[in-house]
Amino acid sequence: MLHENVKKFMESFRYDAHPMGMLLSTLGALSTFYPDAKNIFDPESRELQTYRAIAKAPTIAAYAYRHSLGFPYIYPDNRLSYTGNFLNMLLHPLADTEYEPDPVLEKAIDVLFILHADHEQNCSANAMRSVGSSQSDPYSALAGACAALYGPLHGGANEAVIRMLERIGTKENVGKAVEAAKSGGDRLMGFGHRVYKSYDPRAKIVKRIAAEVFETVGMNPLLEVALELERVALEDEYFVERDLYPNVDFYSDIIYQAAGFPTDMFPVLFAIPRTAGWMAQWREMISDPEQRIARPRQIYVGEEQRDFVPLADRG
Repeated sequence: MLHENVKKFMESFRYDAHPMGMLLSTLGALSTFYPDAKNIFDPESRELQTYRAIAKAPTIAAYAYRHSLGFPYIYPDNRLSYTGNFLNMLLHPLADTEYEPDPVLEKAIDVLFILHADHEQNCSANAMRSVGSSQSDPYSALAGACAALYGPLHGGANEAVIRMLERIGTKENVGKAVEAAKSGGDRLMGFGHRVYKSYDPRAKIVKRIAAEVFETVGMNPLLEVALELERVALEDEYFVERDLYPNVDFYSDIIYQAAGFPTDMFPVLFAIPRTAGWMAQWREMISDPEQRIARPRQIYVGEEQRDFVPLADRG
């Protein structure tokens, strides 16, 4: 359960505040509520902060979502699974009955959380390690990682896929969108990856899960556009030669939309499982006796020599 002071802190946000902004701010605020988190070289403290961070991420996320809608908070329910409890805190109708999450949606969110938990040295993992290398407490480092994920080129990529599919609109417009991308127009969002130079293995799993979700909630028209876009792109040498295959963002966002989440919750849904990965990165780094503070070097390529000009002579 969230500390009462954390609840008051979250209630200071405007109702139209972005849930991701509330999440990263509240994660950072936890460092003041748990001063023992500064004992980073105490193994028991590290273990406790890990449990706290992973447990509180979905609670804070659900509170942020409900606060943004002006809804009252729902407390965690320990009888439910991790993802079932998250859905309970998000969607409970406030009736006098226990909430039972849809098993298909619960499984889908669970699979997406597992697939998003960690993925080598991406921008946010690097931020977690960079901030943590100064020996700050883990919640301060988590806030830095979350801020990195907030950017449209990282956690915001899911939102970009939905916006692209909505712009395309129908299967009949897919061909024009592909040709526009080839001629330097809008990029195909959700295609290509810095690591995978073939089909993202995570995307194959998410695509299968998407089909199961849509059997329950009904077909999302955007799925038809996405499937056609994938088919056309993967038959085009332009994309194949450039290793532009669908990545994990391509189908996961369609599942989230079908489940009723607004697009500004997509980065938050990414951050919840990634908290486990971030904490794992932090613990590995802190436990390394050879770890030093992150200090990237840079090479100056500007002017080699400039003469001093008195202020009165500058013009």
